[in-house]
Amino acid sequence: MESPEQKVVRILKENNIDFAATLPCDRIKALLPLISRSIFSIPLTREENGIGICAGIYLGGKRPVMVIQSTGLGNMINALGSLNLTYGIPLPVLASWRGVYKESIEAQRHLGKRLPAILDAAGIAFTMINSSDELDKIDTAIKDSFENSRPHVALVSPAVWESSSSDVPEPLEIAPRTSEMCSKAEIGKPVMTRYDAIKTLAALVNEDIIVANLGVPAKELYEIRDRELNFYMLGSMGLASSIGLGLALAQERHVYVIDGDGSLLMNPNALTAIGDHDNVNLSIIAIDNAAYGSTGNQETCTRTRIDLELLAKASGIEDTAKAHTQEELKEALLGRVKFIHVIARPVYAKCREIPMPAGEIKQRFMKALNPLAS
Repeated sequence: MESPEQKVVRILKENNIDFAATLPCDRIKALLPLISRSIFSIPLTREENGIGICAGIYLGGKRPVMVIQSTGLGNMINALGSLNLTYGIPLPVLASWRGVYKESIEAQRHLGKRLPAILDAAGIAFTMINSSDELDKIDTAIKDSFENSRPHVALVSPAVWESSSSDVPEPLEIAPRTSEMCSKAEIGKPVMTRYDAIKTLAALVNEDIIVANLGVPAKELYEIRDRELNFYMLGSMGLASSIGLGLALAQERHVYVIDGDGSLLMNPNALTAIGDHDNVNLSIIAIDNAAYGSTGNQETCTRTRIDLELLAKASGIEDTAKAHTQEELKEALLGRVKFIHVIARPVYAKCREIPMPAGEIKQRFMKALNPLAS
């Protein structure tokens, strides 16, 4: 007899899900190993980061799902609105619904009971699944997500798994290994601007992908060299490199991400995920001007303390470089270094707004990636 966990995996496979981004919950401890055996799984360290990765996977022509604990939805609301709803990017989310059914942990109850109202107020489609007899609703939720190009959350009650006979695997022991961190990095006086750095990148790409961080970086790239293979971010700060990772997992083309110090400091989980997939065709151009350039050049902690290249190395990204000049940057780009720490002056060019709505940016980009798609 098919267990509830086996039925969920079957539904995912019948819907041609290619990737599953996951975070654990005690209630789905038997489900997650079954998913990982059948579908390429991406273990997450934070739910919001998974939204960016899944968006990149979808933009790259594949079909993702997120499988998480419902508490993580609190971390995802803004990104679901500013990325998925804004661009029309589908994302089915299977959320283990805590805080309502036989919940013994007090801290789970406050958010859990209010989740339907919160999702409804945010304009995010959701379906409540209260028993194993209702698991077919997952199929409906997934189809709705992809057919209507929107996120759809399936709130799955712990009651679903009460009849399960699936085994829970024993935990794996930590892998014996030698780790070494004896790196020294020197930051010199900035020479080039972010505009100079983006111009250097734009002159080198041919059929490669560029993901441009929101605000001024996207506008500068548009001004320098607009092309169909540019994906311009308009919101969801902190997810540029996450989107780039998802694209690199789904695509054979090389992916360049124009990111910044403020964005990476907001979501260092992106570096952890990239370090865990260090062999992908991805280069992060981390333009560090020690300022939040799009909001008035407020200072970030990279001005005196934090070195982003060393942060990347500590996150498991071994192939790194630092660039102070356009010549150094060009050399690193031609070598397709995974993480390039670009030291830049805190100034920016005055550029016009990108004259395309989010939906047009997405459609143009995806058509360029796959011209044969409808």
